[in-house]
Amino acid sequence: MTTTESRRSRAVRGTVAVLAVGTAIGGTVAVPTSARAAPPRGCGDRVAVRQVLNRVTGVHGLTGAAVRVDDPRCGPWTAASGKADRRTGRPMSADMRVRIASITKTFTATAVLGLAAEGRISLDAPIDRYLPGLVDRNGYDGRTITVRSLLRHTSGLPDHMETFESTEEYRFRHFEPEELVERALSLPHPPAGWNYSTTNYVLAGLIIEKVTGHRAEDEIRHRIIDPLRLRDTYWPGDQVRIRGSHAHGYVRQEEGGTVRWADYTALNSTVAWTGGALISTPRDVSVFLGALLGGRLLPPRLMAEMKRTVAADPDRVWEGARFGLGLIGTPLRCGGTWWGHAGDIDGFTTIAGVAPSGRRVSIAFNENPSTWEAFNEELNLVQTALCDPR
Repeated sequence: MTTTESRRSRAVRGTVAVLAVGTAIGGTVAVPTSARAAPPRGCGDRVAVRQVLNRVTGVHGLTGAAVRVDDPRCGPWTAASGKADRRTGRPMSADMRVRIASITKTFTATAVLGLAAEGRISLDAPIDRYLPGLVDRNGYDGRTITVRSLLRHTSGLPDHMETFESTEEYRFRHFEPEELVERALSLPHPPAGWNYSTTNYVLAGLIIEKVTGHRAEDEIRHRIIDPLRLRDTYWPGDQVRIRGSHAHGYVRQEEGGTVRWADYTALNSTVAWTGGALISTPRDVSVFLGALLGGRLLPPRLMAEMKRTVAADPDRVWEGARFGLGLIGTPLRCGGTWWGHAGDIDGFTTIAGVAPSGRRVSIAFNENPSTWEAFNEELNLVQTALCDPR
């Protein structure tokens, strides 16, 4: 449920075989032009993006990868490589649902900031104002933690996900949000400064519920999912299977020199709740970020607050990343900053962002990277998609 911590830790967890497996490669191009009109100059197939995409599966051996690029000049373009289902050989596609994990945090932060715009939440108020007595043990004090610090990961709270030694401990269990908070409060205090914690966003969800009187899932649906017509985005609750057309999610495992892929598609994501439970598609995530960064969901002053960043730990995110209020800002190699988020959960990794030009990228992988090289190739795919000169 973190951004990239799980990926990085997997990449250094012993030696893992990287197999140059043969993969089914397929993609689609969707540029909305009339049958009689030629597309704008330079709006053809994105060769550089395809090359990186195919290296992810063909060289680094990930099961599947799909990318969607939305360009203000050229419209949408999609491509995919590898398999969505290792058992059947079904090819990966950019229109399949996946678990978007921590990209959920951007949805939650947007809902909190929307309530702040209405004067119903103060970003600099202590969380004890909204959740009195909930954070008040083991040296943690809700009177000294602000709403802003939750969204920016500077609250000083640990991550409840660190209380689990393996996925099997939570994979098929239901959790109430308050139970997740209790688990976090049992942990030692993390080092001062920025510390990525899904617990911060569980508390943000509880604040949404306290202020509105509605379930956080319903409030986020009402404010974001329904107005933007994100028909493939939904809260799964205790439903462990993904509805509709979806990719299977895999974790690569090595035992005694033998590599196998464990299918982790089925999972109860209440363990992350408003910090990582949403299921969506690259299309829906792209539409959401386009609306958010395009100023359709929040007034300018709140968007400015969202982009006020602090330096993030590169071991928990990536080099050069800075964290705002549910948004990550990263230098773009072709100039400026791309804004977005990433998510990682067993079986799925997602990354999405928007460049200064307005070009958007949304990427889904149905296997977590197990080497540094594969992880860096995923980031290279984002940079290439946003900077590709066509």
